[in-house]
Amino acid sequence: MRKNRFQQSKQDISIFTLDDDPIMTSSLQSYFQNVGYHVDTENDPLTAIEKIRAGSYDILLLDFLMTPLYGDQVVERIREFNRDLYIILLTGHKSMAPPMRTMRALDIQGYYEKSDRFDQLELLVESCAKSIRQLRLIRKYQQNLSEMAGALPALYKLNELDQLGKSILDSAEALWNTKDVYLSIWEDMSMQKCQRFVRGTVLEEVDGDTPEDVERNAVRENMLSAILRDSTGCAIGYLGVLPDGPQDIYSDRLFRIFAKQCEASLGNYFLMHRVRENYMDMIKSIRLMVDAKDIFTRGHSDRVAYYAGKLAEALGKDPQTVLRVRLAGLFHDVGKMAVPESILLSPGRLSDEERKEIQKHAEYGDRILSGVSALRQIAFIVRGHHERIDGKGYPDGLSGPEIPEESRIISVADTFDAMTSTRRYRKNMTLEEAVRRLKEARGTQLDAGMVDVFLESVVSTLPGDTENLNQELDRILAEEEFQL
Repeated sequence: MRKNRFQQSKQDISIFTLDDDPIMTSSLQSYFQNVGYHVDTENDPLTAIEKIRAGSYDILLLDFLMTPLYGDQVVERIREFNRDLYIILLTGHKSMAPPMRTMRALDIQGYYEKSDRFDQLELLVESCAKSIRQLRLIRKYQQNLSEMAGALPALYKLNELDQLGKSILDSAEALWNTKDVYLSIWEDMSMQKCQRFVRGTVLEEVDGDTPEDVERNAVRENMLSAILRDSTGCAIGYLGVLPDGPQDIYSDRLFRIFAKQCEASLGNYFLMHRVRENYMDMIKSIRLMVDAKDIFTRGHSDRVAYYAGKLAEALGKDPQTVLRVRLAGLFHDVGKMAVPESILLSPGRLSDEERKEIQKHAEYGDRILSGVSALRQIAFIVRGHHERIDGKGYPDGLSGPEIPEESRIISVADTFDAMTSTRRYRKNMTLEEAVRRLKEARGTQLDAGMVDVFLESVVSTLPGDTENLNQELDRILAEEEFQL
């Protein structure tokens, strides 16, 4: 039984024998096939060259004195298209071997003086076979590293945990040619929230409350596994891979590298997740400050953001532009924080001076947002949201296409919600009246094309009762907490 396993292990090495003596090639084939190698033979040098070109061989046993080509001439031609073939030169006598410098130049691995015993030749072949297998391992390792390097950029770009987990499993499957992969990711330090990703059936029952528990439950023979840790050393997950078949000496090393990259990508995800949470907390805080400043317009900014986002989508804008427009809609009145409350909350008609002061909120908003790096990208949009197509707006008197496109979108949404909302100095308009006023503002106050798209794609889907409209919108937006 042991002999059979030994012989089968040599079947991954293929030998080609070339000698113009058929008895010699037959003897070599018989001997090396009996010890487990795959062996092909040829007696004509020219035919042998073409067979080697077309085939896939590891070792060439080559006679030196042949016709019409000597052995070194055969090697010279083979080296033109194959530099990897291991070559052992066979000679009738040591003195008939080519000079050592010729053998080095042609990259011949050795020579053997013919005899009726092949045990010394077998040692040479085994030495070549070991080198070939080692080279294969190195190349496989290099290839796997290259494949891993190609897959890693995608891991660092993913911002959803389920996508990241799936991508890690996909990469592990490809690298170790397996369907049995297990990944657990703990989303918080309390170990209360865990996502599990499983491929295959061997590891599907693995479970545990901590990465250490999972590691104890997941142990399998030949399994590659690691507890994943963040930059502080805290366990954040567990990765287990059960390769298909025996592994080489580089498998564990490759897995450790892969696990480190998984740790880095997960760490990057959690870092970005915390940054995003802090960003959303900052947005929420600013929104609360704006609402606290003017209770009569509470909810107005959320609705403007909603309408503006819908209009941007209807105009075919890309997701990043839609997000930017929604954010600008949310903060379009942030400048009112700098307006005196005596003016902002005045119950009567404003004087010309007071009106000029409140109109400065567009400039104030620009200044406030420009001072926050995360919101600087929307400052110019907020500055321009009270500009008019006819050039009679403020603060810069821009007209037509001079007004940023995002600002024109905000203007339509802001005007519509202002008309359909109750203010301290008037009741809300009906939807029909608001639509009529929007149409009248086409081409003077508002962008005509945007008004048309807004009426067709957004307003047409709204209920006819503006009271119910705002209540329903406020309810939806409160439940969503304005998810950006």
